[in-house]
Amino acid sequence: MAQDTAVPKLDFEYWLDKAIKWGQATTLESQKDVCLHLPQLQEFLHQVYETLKHMDSIAAIQQFPLIGQLLGRLCWNPFVIGYDESQKTLMWCLCCLYSSEPQNPVELKANSWIRSLLCHLLSSSKWESNEAETSTFISTLGYTSADYYCHLVKNMVFSLLAEFRGNQFNGLNMQGRVSGSRVHAVSLFCLPLITLPDLTPLLETLLLYQGGASKEILSSEFLEAVNDAFLKKKISLPESAVVSLWLRHLPSLEKATLHLLDQLVSIQLNSLEEVACVIKDSLLPQAASHPAIFRIVNEIFKNVLLETDGTLEVLTVIQVFTQLFLRAHQNENKEHRFPLKAYFPCRHQPLVTALLRCPLELPTTHWSQHLKHISDMLKALVEDTNISSLADLFEIWFLVAHFGEWLDIAAEQLLKAAVEPDALLWLLAFYYCPQNENQQRTQTMVEAQALYSHLMMLFSCTVLSVKDLEAAVHTVTDMDQCCNQHLIIHLLTNFLLFSSGGRMIAQEFIYHITEATDTNKEVCSLLIRTAYRIKHNGEENQKTVKLLNELLQKLTSKV
Repeated sequence: MAQDTAVPKLDFEYWLDKAIKWGQATTLESQKDVCLHLPQLQEFLHQVYETLKHMDSIAAIQQFPLIGQLLGRLCWNPFVIGYDESQKTLMWCLCCLYSSEPQNPVELKANSWIRSLLCHLLSSSKWESNEAETSTFISTLGYTSADYYCHLVKNMVFSLLAEFRGNQFNGLNMQGRVSGSRVHAVSLFCLPLITLPDLTPLLETLLLYQGGASKEILSSEFLEAVNDAFLKKKISLPESAVVSLWLRHLPSLEKATLHLLDQLVSIQLNSLEEVACVIKDSLLPQAASHPAIFRIVNEIFKNVLLETDGTLEVLTVIQVFTQLFLRAHQNENKEHRFPLKAYFPCRHQPLVTALLRCPLELPTTHWSQHLKHISDMLKALVEDTNISSLADLFEIWFLVAHFGEWLDIAAEQLLKAAVEPDALLWLLAFYYCPQNENQQRTQTMVEAQALYSHLMMLFSCTVLSVKDLEAAVHTVTDMDQCCNQHLIIHLLTNFLLFSSGGRMIAQEFIYHITEATDTNKEVCSLLIRTAYRIKHNGEENQKTVKLLNELLQKLTSKV
């Protein structure tokens, strides 16, 4: 949005024409003209930067083909780079044009050119007064200017690293001698150079630096810029540095979490493996091993869930995130691992413990009993007179919602195993209808019990028609009038997947029901979760696997 409003103001042709006429400002006339236009030029460069920072390098060059010529000429004009903040703004603009993952020789050459310009700008304040002597000196060393300045940056980074990491010479640790103001100044110095690969070790060292000060010593602009570059994949940082960044600067953690949600909600993902890959790549599940980070991310998830009225995509993200977090927590060194109650500090610890059990830790024959245990505890909790407010009820539901895999298994167990159905149906009824205002959950439970009874009567039939199943549904309720359509669809979909007669009519019935109820996305999500669970939990009837793949292929093309 920002670039659309700024583009009309960016008159590149005018300023390139000026830059060509000025050259390196060697004549009195050109010097006067440069000085006359410096304030407007600085404003123009600032507008360019504000536009570029919202674009990737390829799009920027395509939209502004003259930008390279203009910036290149301005960088060698001593009057321009000597004026106020123009030098810094030029650096920022050049960094925006740097390709983090160059795809061809042209982009590689452009990156090299940008590095040489940045190094020139870095060194210009020191060397501009005796440039002739400097050029002779560089030539004597056998370097070109670009090579020399690249080595200069590397040496500068190496020097700063030695300063911050501490010099162990003669047993002295110099880290304590580095002042907070010095660290703050270096973080500001890094701002225009953050995306340069040579600077990455210094970024990591700064993020991990602990100076003992009570207040944050790194500039907030630096922390925000590093986070933005990391989210846009312009830089790569180790996990420890990212965790330190998010602990130092909570707005960056919030931005990273919302960025992940936006990323997942805005693209079509055809499997939970894809969802898991994007979430894991964000480093948020790994970083959440620190309880403070987990609680903040969890709170953001909760607020987004409330704002979106419990949208399916957000719920899926929360559930996959929780699975990945638990896996990362399990892989932590036992000595450094926090107890799980540090992440779920509610007073219902027996329920938390039961929900945290990974299904693969239990034999499948024990699943229904474990689910009954969860349902009994949950029901006692919900019906407790002390749980009276909607806020308390939501907190309990939100806890359960993290562990959606158990709920999907409950719906499957109703059809695949000999179970006490009421406990499992109540668990599903609570998930889909946590409030019992106007007896909604009670009515949902009645409808679910009636449908389940009809489905079990049809389960052993090897030959079924769509009309047979429709009749069973209409005997219980009209789909448009039922108290909770989501639960009904969940039960019906599982029946179609796991009964021999249901598999025969699955494609026709699912097409019919998704068209009639506008639940294509919901059914698709359920099938994706089922496919993921079957793949990771072991063998399943090959007919079911084949049917799942066929259904997903058709439904995802409609989403």
